[in-house]
Amino acid sequence: MQPPPVVGQPIHSPVLLLGQAPGDREPKLQRPFAWTAGKTLFKWFSGIGLNEEAVRERVYMAAVCRCFPGKKSRGGDRVPSPQEIRQCRRWLKRECELLAPQLLIPVGKLAIVQFIECHRLSEVIGWQHRVACFGREVDCIPLPHPSGASTWHRTEPGKMLLAQALVLIEHHPAWRSLQEIAGDSGKSI
Repeated sequence: MQPPPVVGQPIHSPVLLLGQAPGDREPKLQRPFAWTAGKTLFKWFSGIGLNEEAVRERVYMAAVCRCFPGKKSRGGDRVPSPQEIRQCRRWLKRECELLAPQLLIPVGKLAIVQFIECHRLSEVIGWQHRVACFGREVDCIPLPHPSGASTWHRTEPGKMLLAQALVLIEHHPAWRSLQEIAGDSGKSI
């Protein structure tokens, strides 16, 4: 893993967005989802009522691994090893204990499998799950990774399942409470 760690703003939120690990540009910009995948992710969230600025101000963002894992020999980001995931797990555990989130949104398969057994994304995306989150039951609505390298969310059944997942997030009480913070009525702010 290549430091420095990348973390979101220290805010108290009923929603925990969990990414996989920072990309190579996030450490320089010192914020999660700061590049291509973030542009796609925030476009999805804008469609359900919160623009990037509002999400960054109101949603607690964490990652399975906090440092950039490095590149694979053939390009693309290296998947963190099980040992690296275990080493970072204590941070996520403590964040979950402090936040007691009502809604967990794991983004990408690495984040999803921390809470849900998943062989294929089509088995879990588009559905709300009740999962154990370090001793607490919490609602979980997984999303695919918004990476430009992935075509899953741009082809069927991924497009339809992503749309279903976003509707579930939009109507979840924890997400709706984030819109109410500024008296929003569902419009994208």
